[in-house]
Amino acid sequence: MSPLLVFFLVLPLLLESKAKAIEAGDNCSLITHQITGKIGGAINYSSRLGKEQKVAMEMAVEDYFRSSCSKQLTLQLEDSGGDSSTVASATTELISSKQVQSIIGAMTAQETGLFSEVDMNMKNIPIISLTSPAITPPSMPHQLPYFLQMSNHITLHMQCIVDIVGHFKWRKVTALYEHKNGFSAYSGIITLLSDKLKVVNSEISYHSDLSSLSSISNPEITIEQELIKLRSKSNRVFIVLVSSLELAILLFEKANQMRMMEKDYVWIVTDEIASLLDSVDSSVVNNMQGVIGFKTNFARTRDTFKRFKSRFRNKYGSKYPEEEEYSNPSIFALRAYDATWAIARAMEKSQGKITSKELSGNILSSNFEGLSGTVRFENNVLWQSPSFQIINVVGNSYRVMAVWSPKFGFSQSEEKYNGATANSSLKSLGPVYWPGGMPSTDPRGWAISDADIPLKIGVPAMGAFKQFVRVTFDQTQNATCVTGFTINVFEAVVKRLPYNLPYVLVPFYGTYDEMVEQVYRNGLDAAVGDTEIMADRFQYVDFSQPYVDSGLVMVVTQKSETSQTTWMLKTFTKKLWLLMIAMHVFIGLLVWLIERGNNTEFDGIGTMLWFSVTIIFYAHRQPLTSNLSRLVLTPWLFVILIVVASFTASLSSAMTVSRLEPSVLDIETLQRTNAPVGCNGNSFIVRYLINVLLFKPENIKKIDSIHDYPEAFETGYVKAAFFVEPHAKVFLGKYCRGYTKAGPTLKLGGFGFVFPKGSPLAFDISEATLKVIESGELRQFEELLSSSNCTSQRTAIDTSSLGLEPFAGLFILSGTIAAFGSLVAIFRLGRNVHILSYIQTELTRRRIWRWASFQLSRKCSTKETSSTQAC
Repeated sequence: MSPLLVFFLVLPLLLESKAKAIEAGDNCSLITHQITGKIGGAINYSSRLGKEQKVAMEMAVEDYFRSSCSKQLTLQLEDSGGDSSTVASATTELISSKQVQSIIGAMTAQETGLFSEVDMNMKNIPIISLTSPAITPPSMPHQLPYFLQMSNHITLHMQCIVDIVGHFKWRKVTALYEHKNGFSAYSGIITLLSDKLKVVNSEISYHSDLSSLSSISNPEITIEQELIKLRSKSNRVFIVLVSSLELAILLFEKANQMRMMEKDYVWIVTDEIASLLDSVDSSVVNNMQGVIGFKTNFARTRDTFKRFKSRFRNKYGSKYPEEEEYSNPSIFALRAYDATWAIARAMEKSQGKITSKELSGNILSSNFEGLSGTVRFENNVLWQSPSFQIINVVGNSYRVMAVWSPKFGFSQSEEKYNGATANSSLKSLGPVYWPGGMPSTDPRGWAISDADIPLKIGVPAMGAFKQFVRVTFDQTQNATCVTGFTINVFEAVVKRLPYNLPYVLVPFYGTYDEMVEQVYRNGLDAAVGDTEIMADRFQYVDFSQPYVDSGLVMVVTQKSETSQTTWMLKTFTKKLWLLMIAMHVFIGLLVWLIERGNNTEFDGIGTMLWFSVTIIFYAHRQPLTSNLSRLVLTPWLFVILIVVASFTASLSSAMTVSRLEPSVLDIETLQRTNAPVGCNGNSFIVRYLINVLLFKPENIKKIDSIHDYPEAFETGYVKAAFFVEPHAKVFLGKYCRGYTKAGPTLKLGGFGFVFPKGSPLAFDISEATLKVIESGELRQFEELLSSSNCTSQRTAIDTSSLGLEPFAGLFILSGTIAAFGSLVAIFRLGRNVHILSYIQTELTRRRIWRWASFQLSRKCSTKETSSTQAC
């Protein structure tokens, strides 16, 4: 074997041996520059999160040593415990005693700022916070210039929550957050979330401040008491904004025991909990069935992550054998690993001793591909292209429903952030398994709880129109009865709700504006009545879908005015008169032409004119001998019959019947004459007349009952009355004669039910109201309302001239037949005149005519001679 061949065979073995030596650290003698430094870690050893971070940081130092032979890069760890005092003690110990150059830990910006006031060294050392989400107080860049946060900013979490709430159209939510370490650092999240929820027309109805488990003596009782308080409220959408895994486990365990993980409940968890679901046992998952949440999305298919995951599971299992089965690394372990590498790489950039400013600057300039993604900082906060997986806990684990990003919203996967898949709804990505199973519809987000008392709904007891709301006292049952059109509609609407709505109707003795104000001030839970939807009322309350359209109507008395249409020619329009004359003359001329040759009664023009006159009264004496003339005249006689009857009726009504007209034509006349006007003194109409229509207050008379209006008109107390349109219909229907509408109807919003601002019940009632309208049930109520009115309704008498339209068919029929008759008459006339002359001329030219004439005269002479001889 040649030496060259042996060399090539042995070379791979030498290279493999060299690689193993390098991996084992045997190549450190080849490194000319070795970094020295101490990295501190303040980690909570007792929490699942702290355990993962501790293992990940240790692995990061080991891996960095293998790659750079930095034997003097050490990791100093201290247990931060679960409260602020322990965190402060651990941090001080790391800085003062162990002389670390940088710290990685789970301290917040507010905690660090407070500690720095006591220990000034904290301001001069780079600190990387692993808390999630990242919160940046306005004073942080000046107070803590070297404080960095290894997590996504809080605004991204809030935006994702808002998109979920907005998608399902929940109007109110309840927020829960853990009051960590005795500080209120996270209370600002409530304000931030509240501001962002306004974009999707939602709000925080209640927020619960939960103390951390380490600060309370009996966590189970405390959590149970808080859940009882939440269950007593109507809202059913709960968002766990900030919580440790340990608190969340206890929270859902108690919620499950108290049957708050059943139908109608909604629970949303954020990244802090959702990203740790791979690290909990099946009992925790069973207690969280139906929960939805979002977790940070990262590349789980990369080889680097797969190798890290395998090593992490082995090391974590060896350290914590009781949790070996659930030892998958979360995003927080990856960030702890990347943070350690970021500090080590920053130390490596400097030769010799490095200052805190230089080290912090080197960390901020980091830009490398870590396990959690690209590690780069902007404004002291980790900057990564963020995306969240939207998850739904079901079965023994969870299913990923969508991927969310702030730019593209919901999508099926992160590769489909364009085209039709961008901003797709969660419904299109599969069913959602809510607590209690998968219902046919999404939860409304609220319900009537067992502890809820019936809704106190106000009804106007002093309305002028009792047909809409009537409040009476039943002495036999010793109870107040509320009836009327509006009550019937509301009861039908409530029956259409998909849940039971307990309520009690409370008579309200005041104006409509005062009743609306009571709803605004929570004196009433809602108001039901003939309440007008007004723009100024919308500032304080919400209204349902209007169940009746409305407008402002002016009603006045009627005055009788004898008709001045005494000239009979105005009975018909000018066009109809001209057509009648033309057709009459044409028909007379046509009959004359047809009958003229064979009927001696139609000899002259005068006969034709007289025939045209007498035929109107059916007094003509000339007999008709031609069937064609009878055909032409018959439809025309029918036309004359109908037209004369209509003429007689129209002329009679125009000359004998009085016409009813409004006594006042418009609002301007009332204002110009300072005429007094009446209206319901408890309604909005009073201020509408003053503020909008500019009536003088002293000219507005308040009338309390529908029955008082006729007397007010008769005595001259008012010259006009203003009603909303539904009330006007009732009044004019009840008092059928003597009153009428005048002027235009001013459009208003309609009658609606009143609810507090932001009430989710307003949306459900509106939907049910539309169902009542579309089903025709509302129309039945309206018919019952109008059936109580008098039956002898006023009819408007139209004295305008009759036009051609009612008789168009008759004229077309008669005209068609007349045209046909005229063609036949013309043909006959032409035949008699022209054709006979032509035949005679031809026979004369050929001497046939002369021969025929001679023979005819000879035959006649022979007959005469024979007759004489016979005699």
